[in-house]
Amino acid sequence: MGYGFLDIAVTPAVRAVQDRLGVAHLWENFKGHRTFDRFTDQEAAFITSRDSFYMATTSETGWPYVQHRGGPQGFLTVLDDRSLAFADQRGNRQYISVGNLSTNDKVSLFLMDYPRRARLKIYALAEIVALDADPALTARVPGATAPKAERIIRLHLEAFDWNCPQYITPRFTEAELTEALRPVRDRIAELEAENAALKAALQTQGGAERGDGVLSPGDDAMRDGEWQR
Repeated sequence: MGYGFLDIAVTPAVRAVQDRLGVAHLWENFKGHRTFDRFTDQEAAFITSRDSFYMATTSETGWPYVQHRGGPQGFLTVLDDRSLAFADQRGNRQYISVGNLSTNDKVSLFLMDYPRRARLKIYALAEIVALDADPALTARVPGATAPKAERIIRLHLEAFDWNCPQYITPRFTEAELTEALRPVRDRIAELEAENAALKAALQTQGGAERGDGVLSPGDDAMRDGEWQR
C-alpha cells in the first residue's frame, strides 16, 4: 500500500524529525491506499470552482518561491485525470516562477476553499508550452487568447492529498458574501416596503382625523365667532 503524497514529501530529513518527535510510527504502519495519482470527479469539481491558487517553485540556488495565481472560476483547467493547465498572464515581469521552472520543473500547489475550510495540495511537474505550440490545448485553456497571455503552463500530476480543516480561518469573497446575504437583503427590502406602506397609511389616517384641507360647519362657526370678537 502507498501514500503517494507522503512518499514524495517525507524525505530522510523529514523522517529523522518524525523519529525524534516520536510520530514516525503514525506513518510507518499506514494500512490504507492513498496514492491519489488521478483526479476524481470530486477533485475536478473542486479545482474548476477555484478562482485562485498558490504555486511554489524552487530556484537553482535552493530558494523556494510561492506565487499567487488568480482569475475567474475555471481558469485552472482540468485537462484530464492526470493533468491541469492555466494561461500564464503578464504580471510585473519578474518571471521568477518561469525562471525557476526552467531549471526545476517540480511544483507544489495549494488550492483553498476558505468558506468551507477545505484545502487540496498537489505535487506536479510543470511544462511551459508556447501559445502557438498546441492550438488544441490553447483552445481549451481559458484566457490563453487574452492580450496579456504569454504562455500556457501544463501541470502533470504526481500526487495530491486533502488537508484537514484545522487552523483554516473562513474567508469570503465579495461574490460569496453577496450570495450569502441575499436573503437578508431581500428581507430588509421587504420590511422597508412594509414600513413605507405603514407610514403612508398613518399619514392618510391622521390627515382624515384632522380634516386637513376640509372645512367642517363647526370650523366655519368658530371662525365667525372669532371674527365677531
